[in-house]
Amino acid sequence: MSQSYAFYKARAEDAASEAKGATLSNVKERHLQAEKTWRGLAEQARKVEVDREKARKARAVRREIEERSSAADTAE
Repeated sequence: MSQSYAFYKARAEDAASEAKGATLSNVKERHLQAEKTWRGLAEQARKVEVDREKARKARAVRREIEERSSAADTAE
């Protein structure tokens, strides 16, 4: 199951919040590292969503062209 951009972004914000509240430096660093990782995953998920939408639109255009071509062939 793939996670969404919103999910990863929310986890990054949670980690950032935890880092701000941490008093121990190692705990703060752990949360900052987690935030960085979550933000990377969020960006990756956003890119996948964008790429999927582009591919969906390209398939729709190809399908339309094929349908028009098929309709033109049967009309002749």
